[in-house]
Amino acid sequence: MDIGIDGRMDKGATVNVGAVQNDTLRSARFRLEREAHWRQLDELVTRAEKGGAAALGYDEVRNLANGYRQAMNSLSVARDISLDRALIAYLESLCARAYLVVYAPQESLGGLMSRLLLHGIPQAVRRSALPLFIGFLALILGALAGYRLCTNDPSWFYTLVPPEMADQRTPDASTDYLRSTIYGDEGHDSDRLAAFSAFLFSHNTTIVILIFTLGVFVSVPSFILTFYNGLILGAFFAMFYRRGLGYDVFAWLSIHGVTELAAIAIACAGGARLGLAVLLPGTRTRKEALRHQAHDAVKLAILAALMLIVAAFIEGFLRQLIQDPLWRIAIGWGMGLFWVGWLLLGGRQSKASREAMR
Repeated sequence: MDIGIDGRMDKGATVNVGAVQNDTLRSARFRLEREAHWRQLDELVTRAEKGGAAALGYDEVRNLANGYRQAMNSLSVARDISLDRALIAYLESLCARAYLVVYAPQESLGGLMSRLLLHGIPQAVRRSALPLFIGFLALILGALAGYRLCTNDPSWFYTLVPPEMADQRTPDASTDYLRSTIYGDEGHDSDRLAAFSAFLFSHNTTIVILIFTLGVFVSVPSFILTFYNGLILGAFFAMFYRRGLGYDVFAWLSIHGVTELAAIAIACAGGARLGLAVLLPGTRTRKEALRHQAHDAVKLAILAALMLIVAAFIEGFLRQLIQDPLWRIAIGWGMGLFWVGWLLLGGRQSKASREAMR
């Protein structure tokens, strides 16, 4: 405080001290009149945060809504009359927590997963016709190119297929050996086939991640990696076909490959959505277009991961247990029909729902 030359307190300092004391009294009175309601709201919000709104009874939910409105009014008044900052900060925090409890969607993890599987993923797939076309086109073109190259010149197999993936299944191997890798009729090869199955799953998972994440670079890396996977597929098929094992290897690939290869193409589609957002942003900025396309792109990546898990189970167990080629084809393409049916029909609104929205 300021003291004059004559030793008396300055008049301006007296006014300031009085104003501070008045504000403090006013804040204390404001808090005293409303604090009971705030404490009740705080207790209800804390319980709802721990156990969800379902943990509250009907009267408690009604008190929660009323308490939230009262707290918002208190916050508005506190700001208008410039009460102390600590009180305003407390009310802001309480109102924000109450808002999340009252208005934010209350959904369990199971509910979120159910909505994602039944609606989110199928709808994202149906909105991705062009990216899916790009993904499957890259895979099919690669398979045709690999088949053609290795049919005309088997030495291309060594260029296209990594040695660790070939695992002695090369054009130089005998027909009996190649047949044994399809039907697993040589007991001493069981461990090697299991290791090969694990390698394929790890390899394809890595490829899917790369295909998806590199798609942001105008989709070109995604297309090339998917095309390369098609080259490997075509090279393998050509090698077996030249030995008269075309039908057998087709059945062997079908049981797990329909799901596995589709997952790779779908991952490419997810990457293509990101790339197209960068290449063709439309009226949006590239940043906004990328953010917009990422919602569906991530759902496609989740679908690809789910399909790889299913393919790993089929490849690791069913393919080893089921030796009949007809059953292998039926299971593989039956799974393909399941994926197509789910993705085409899932998440569609009924006719009554569409009419109600009009």
